[in-house]
Amino acid sequence: MNLLFAATELSPYAKTGGLADVLAALPAALRRRGHSVACVLPLFRSIRETLPDLRPTDLVLTAPLGAGLPSARIWEGHTDRDIRVFLVEKEEFFDRTYLYGPPGKDYADNASRFFFFSKIVPLLARHVRPTPEILHLHDWHTGLVPVLVRAGRLPFRTLFTIHNLAYQGSFWGLDFPLTNLPPDYFSPAGIEFHEHINCLKAAIVFSDRLTTVSPRYAQEIQTPEFGCGLAEVLRERKYKLSGILNGADYSRWDPRNDPLLPMRYSASEPDAKRLSKDLVAKQVGWVPSGAPLFCLISRLTAQKGIPLLLEIIDEIRKEDGRLVVLGEGDPHWQESLLGLAREFSNSVAVHIGFDEAFARLLLAGADFLLMPSLFEPCGLTQLYALRYGTLPIARETGGLADTITSWDPVAGQGTGFLFQAPVASAFAEAVQRAKAVYRDPPSFRAMRQQAMRQEFSWERSAAAYEEIYQRLLGGAAAD
Repeated sequence: MNLLFAATELSPYAKTGGLADVLAALPAALRRRGHSVACVLPLFRSIRETLPDLRPTDLVLTAPLGAGLPSARIWEGHTDRDIRVFLVEKEEFFDRTYLYGPPGKDYADNASRFFFFSKIVPLLARHVRPTPEILHLHDWHTGLVPVLVRAGRLPFRTLFTIHNLAYQGSFWGLDFPLTNLPPDYFSPAGIEFHEHINCLKAAIVFSDRLTTVSPRYAQEIQTPEFGCGLAEVLRERKYKLSGILNGADYSRWDPRNDPLLPMRYSASEPDAKRLSKDLVAKQVGWVPSGAPLFCLISRLTAQKGIPLLLEIIDEIRKEDGRLVVLGEGDPHWQESLLGLAREFSNSVAVHIGFDEAFARLLLAGADFLLMPSLFEPCGLTQLYALRYGTLPIARETGGLADTITSWDPVAGQGTGFLFQAPVASAFAEAVQRAKAVYRDPPSFRAMRQQAMRQEFSWERSAAAYEEIYQRLLGGAAAD
């Protein structure tokens, strides 16, 4: 099959979250299965600075944007996995420090930026060879593409993947002229939602098929608790919605061959994990210790459960427990965590920003990974942590529930510690259970070995997407 992926992130060239890792790994897995796969992204500044073999083409595409008629030159390159990638150059839109806006803020012209990108995608698809049969679209930034394909009766099938329903691309109705769609599209049956343009709703309504990134999340987003206002829209279209679990790229994330680790280890030869723990301590200015080491590697937002973490810091610090946080996000939560690090400098360390080498060392050295997310569509960090033998302590939601088995001391089985209620007391109780296993070395070793032997490969995910592509090409459009 001939596939064109459209998204705004691709690791390691443009990344704010797990979407970038998906776009790096899934096209490569599909290509290994014999399909023709290419990707299209905006030519962000970070991509221009880091993507090798990047070159301009002679192709210039023009799309209406309200009363204007802007053009974009198409560039071409190949990723480090030899996936062909097309880049949409529009410097006033994409040559910026951040992809979407500074931390905690969005650029004021995001409607113009991503409406334009969405318009270029189907125009470009007509020039790609071999011609794509399916446009596989990701998150709200490409949400208008299915609308444009349907409105223009273009010869493509559309599959839209929801990576996080909370981010919807909602803009004032006054921006509707920028879409250049007929007026009747701005209606409850179209892309209007509470008098706003809603790009995610547009994709849900007009795409031929929908997927999201775990089976549990596909069910959750049809409920008021997790539906972010769109639960009814999704329930009405559940016939075209599937949940496909994201995978882990073990060619990049495996302590047996990780080039960024100072020492390698495996489930059968785990000794170097303890040495990695000592290195983490030294790197943050602590004396190495045999006490439990917790880590959190995440965006620092309320969704990721940072308020819960702040409430149970005393529980983590009991019995000489230590915590290292790596991430960035909401300035309020960043400052709250930094305040803890100043107050408890011998047991709490916080690094604002993202450092991949340090992230991998943390995964290798920590005993436990904290993921107290209020909701989690899939999560990739827990998949990596399992392979690195770092046991997740996580809320039982979304992909966390699909990938972590809570420890059963009677059966001696489990790969992590789950809690259900999104409250501090439940999180603290899960931390207590983890510490109890840590104090029982045989159980802790057995649990760690079970975790490291879990398999969540992209090959399995690619096969599931392949089935959906085949159904798309074999049947009529969904609506």
